[in-house]
Amino acid sequence: MRVQRKERNTAKSVGFLGSAVFFLGIMGAFAAGALSFSGKAGAEGHKTLREAIARASVQCYAIEGRYPPSVEYLEENYGVQIDRERYNVFYEGFASNIMPEITVIPISR
Repeated sequence: MRVQRKERNTAKSVGFLGSAVFFLGIMGAFAAGALSFSGKAGAEGHKTLREAIARASVQCYAIEGRYPPSVEYLEENYGVQIDRERYNVFYEGFASNIMPEITVIPISR
């Protein structure tokens, strides 16, 4: 009878240990995937921001008949959000009827 209990306890311990190792493996894979996604998103962030500013500029032109005078105008009136700690934005407009030159440069840390 004691031998069977010992075998059951050992089997339970092995089962618990196996489950714990499996759970930790799944969590590790999830963490690695999240870090990979975060790295890719960060690398593409400046392109996405530039496209958002360009779309808002075109929308402003369609609604108001002129391109916005500055990026700050887009932030105030068209909901563009710029993380100034991560990106430098250069917005150069020649005339109100010509699409401005938009440059977004990530700030290296």
